[in-house]
Amino acid sequence: MKKTKILIIEDEGPIADLLAYGLNMEGFETRIAASGAAGLRELESFHPDLLLLDWMLPDQSGLDICKKVTANYNLPIFMITAKSDITDKVLGLEFGADDYITKPFDLREVVARIRTILRRLDQANQGNREGTPEAVIRFRGIEIVMEERLVKKDGIPVDLTPKEFDLLMTMYGHRGKIYTRSELLDLVWGYDFMGDTRTVDTHIQRLRKKLDAGDLITTVFGIGYKFEKQAE
Repeated sequence: MKKTKILIIEDEGPIADLLAYGLNMEGFETRIAASGAAGLRELESFHPDLLLLDWMLPDQSGLDICKKVTANYNLPIFMITAKSDITDKVLGLEFGADDYITKPFDLREVVARIRTILRRLDQANQGNREGTPEAVIRFRGIEIVMEERLVKKDGIPVDLTPKEFDLLMTMYGHRGKIYTRSELLDLVWGYDFMGDTRTVDTHIQRLRKKLDAGDLITTVFGIGYKFEKQAE
């Protein structure tokens, strides 16, 4: 059986070794990079299924790495941070991280959260396949190639982050349904959010702008958002 591969980008050797040891014992395959540049190179050769990313690296910010990864890869990101300010954590989530944990941490919690991310991702992919069985979805000049997680607008590829794509497919798969922000956080992000719901608003705004879909992804004031049924 193929092992799930996890790339650890962490410059503190003892922490990186501890994470690798614990994850290997849990059946994962790991590789360590001690800098952002080395981590980006490993992404090309290792092809991980999940990225475990330290916020503070010697050559560049983990947030910068997060932005680069979400722009070029469909890869869940779990951030490790020494920052306890909720604003910093929300910032990481808004730039594509799936979850975060603050140092010092319990290795068992790291493993549990990683399994939750992977399980939610698998469930989301399965739900998308069941809810929208078409290989290619087309509406209003928008084309979605499901297997490639590729979105085009008027024939031009649109650069969506993994979370933006998951949010789009969650709402498109249930057109006309009104979602609260909390429901979208649970369905798309897949864990109990510790901050406010601004991250949903940010992702909705970006989707509207990237797809020119302000009239499709609409606000239901006092409740949340819905994807209009006119996108048939």
